[in-house]
Amino acid sequence: MNIKSLRGMHDLLPADSSAWQQLEGRLRELMQAYGYSEMRTPLLERTDLFCRSIGDATDIVEKEMYAFPDRHGESIALRPENTASCVRAALQHGLMRQGAQRIWYMGPMFRYERPQKGRYRQFHQVGAEVYGVAGAIVEVELMLLTARLWRALGISDSIRLEINTLGTDADRTAYREKLIQYFSDNSEQLDEDSQRRLGSNPLRILDSKNPEMQALIEAAPKLRDNLGDEATQHFEQLQEGLSAAGVEFSINPRLVRGLDYYSHTVFEWVTDHLGSQGTVCAGGRYDGLVTQLGGPETPAVGWAMGIERLLVLLEELVGAAESVPAHAYLVAMGDAAQTAALGMSERLRDAVPNLRLTNNVSGGNAKAQFKKADRSGAAVALVVGEHELSDGSFSIKPLRGDGEQQTLDFAQTVNYLTVLTEKD
Repeated sequence: MNIKSLRGMHDLLPADSSAWQQLEGRLRELMQAYGYSEMRTPLLERTDLFCRSIGDATDIVEKEMYAFPDRHGESIALRPENTASCVRAALQHGLMRQGAQRIWYMGPMFRYERPQKGRYRQFHQVGAEVYGVAGAIVEVELMLLTARLWRALGISDSIRLEINTLGTDADRTAYREKLIQYFSDNSEQLDEDSQRRLGSNPLRILDSKNPEMQALIEAAPKLRDNLGDEATQHFEQLQEGLSAAGVEFSINPRLVRGLDYYSHTVFEWVTDHLGSQGTVCAGGRYDGLVTQLGGPETPAVGWAMGIERLLVLLEELVGAAESVPAHAYLVAMGDAAQTAALGMSERLRDAVPNLRLTNNVSGGNAKAQFKKADRSGAAVALVVGEHELSDGSFSIKPLRGDGEQQTLDFAQTVNYLTVLTEKD
């Protein structure tokens, strides 16, 4: 019996890797353009980190987290999200004492949930976090960063921004009591999940997708009617900043996010092209998380997006990403050429740093090698035979278009390949 991958854990095959690499490259360039530095955290953390940060009553901790005892009996978990890990790392290594921090991350996360298209048990997220900056202006910057990504990917017309405010801790505590009272008075209309959340996380009831509860939820008390001056001014500043920057948005009063550590601003970039799971990117402000994990009072805000889901969206809206072919394929004719070809290829790579050059290392006659060269997608074949070996030249045969084959010395070949690579 062949061993297969676990359910919800997917292999990334060579044919699919090009789309990932292209997206990851764009993300790295974008983060650098905005002054964000990369942070990499371990896949394994103490389970308590996520219980304290995300909240014991959340679906992630209750149902989805991969947690287990290690050989010494300590409970450890595969990270289900990375904000808590980044804050833990920043505290552990003293980054909070070094002024404002702009960081970003990218990597795998793990949640035990029902796999579906673009949503797996091992999934990948990219995220951006800012520590030590209060106010709504930095929130606008984070939304502008993502808006620029949508434009770069050619999908900005298919994604819209929704925002909301959760107010201060005091606002939310008072509102929470009103919600509990309201839903308790109508408990017979609550489904099983909502009844479970009533005493632990009543705001999550507002996010229920159960159609039988929508009228009840719509009539529930509104958080915006229970905001103090601080939260109201913060939310107004956010809206003014987005409008001044030309970013369109709508206010969604039912947007609450599923993690306990959010306060003030929450936001989502959503689309109608992913079915019922339409959120592409989500985040908000979490000023209390640093103190929750033992650090000093520190304002913090960030967002995260799932790479698999974004790639599904890109394929639907833009089309499948094309693989990046080699610039050249080296065909070696004869035993002596086969022996010398690798060294000659290294000299070319040294002289043309961006060159993508594939060597034929499996032998074969001229017809078979040229067939492989054509299938590789390379623009040209570099042919090395007895004649080329004797004078250090290369015969260059275009594989695309109507160009003529020509023989060039080493310096001329370098110039030819340099021009070829610059066309990318």
